[in-house]
Amino acid sequence: MEKYLRVTMDDGSKWDIPAKIIAINRATYYMEEDFKQPDNELTKEEIYDCTFTDTMADDFEIYDWAVNNMNWSDVEAYAIKVSTKEIDFQESWLNGEKVVIEK
Repeated sequence: MEKYLRVTMDDGSKWDIPAKIIAINRATYYMEEDFKQPDNELTKEEIYDCTFTDTMADDFEIYDWAVNNMNWSDVEAYAIKVSTKEIDFQESWLNGEKVVIEK
């Protein structure tokens, strides 16, 4: 089974983002940053592989990295729309915000 980060947008639609896209982004970042450290003893590939594996194993890391380090533009091409919120037009008509405007 594959892992996804499900996002509910303001319009109520739900989108699934493959977790591996988030893990790749995080692993690529740390591969470059950790490799620069003077006390680093790992290859870039080892850093990447460890970070990718750790990210995929930790749901919080997937969420945290996506929210704090990525933009929609980073994942948009991989996003899969899984649902659209059903709108109850009668309920919205009765209880929705209404203002009189001039155009």
